[in-house]
Amino acid sequence: LLPSVCVCNQKLLKPCYYNYPQPNVAVKGQAVQSSTLYPAAANRAIDGRRDTYYTESSCSHTQEETAPWWRVDLGQIFVVSTIKVTNRGDCCPERLDGAQIHIGNSLQNNGNNNPRCATITHIPLGDTFSFTCESGKMTGRYVNLVLPGDKKILTLCEVEVYAKPPGERRKYERKYTHQSSSWEPDGTPAGAYKAVKNCNRYKFTQYCCSRTEEEWDPWWRVDLGAVYRISAVVIYNRKDCCSDYITGAKIKIGKSLSHKDNPVCATVHSADLDQAFYCSEMEGQYVSLNIPQKINLTICGVEVFGSQVGMSFQHI
Repeated sequence: LLPSVCVCNQKLLKPCYYNYPQPNVAVKGQAVQSSTLYPAAANRAIDGRRDTYYTESSCSHTQEETAPWWRVDLGQIFVVSTIKVTNRGDCCPERLDGAQIHIGNSLQNNGNNNPRCATITHIPLGDTFSFTCESGKMTGRYVNLVLPGDKKILTLCEVEVYAKPPGERRKYERKYTHQSSSWEPDGTPAGAYKAVKNCNRYKFTQYCCSRTEEEWDPWWRVDLGAVYRISAVVIYNRKDCCSDYITGAKIKIGKSLSHKDNPVCATVHSADLDQAFYCSEMEGQYVSLNIPQKINLTICGVEVFGSQVGMSFQHI
């Protein structure tokens, strides 16, 4: 069992999202609202901009009505950790007082009957407030904001939804990880599987890291077992010594067993202990690291996040 490589959707091994910098999935969603004060359409609230002046064309705005609402369809079910809401900055911040945030999978009553995440008491002029939903464990495809009462106007200058897809646990054996060589002095195990062992101690001497011999272009690779769209890769570095050895490593994703044939997601430029690299939904079955120089490659943890091509997200 190698419980430290995981992907969102088919979570290949362990539930390791906690240290992952979750993306704002709202920007890829589709928004609608109960009415529109032209041209302030619902999608303005998910344009990725926190511009708070209405005249900057980045805020949604309904007509004055009873219980106006706004909704974003995330396209699939997510586990939502945080909602960030940005209020208007040029006037009337009190209009948002009392708005309710709902998350769920039902479109009954336009989605406003889904479980409530939070109620906005007040967001000052032009500020952005964060709301955590059930300790970051609420699930749903739809995120609604509804403002109860008569003669209400709902204006939103940005809504951000930080979330991860749910996943399924899957077992993997040592044969799914490989490296160019293994440096194992005095019988100390440093095989490729150590990088997905979920040891979290960052110390080679505690048998928690993989390591190659000193050689030209050392490499490490994991086979995900199928083609995935990879959104991010997290690398855990050694901290008991030699942390700078990881600098210059190239993270590659592709369908070839040879890292030389696969495109680069990112290059490691620092010796930080934990580093996350975004891969823009690159497709591949193999994730590898290599350093194009004569050195040893030591890795104390690798986590992979993505969704399997051709499969819908599952929640277990």
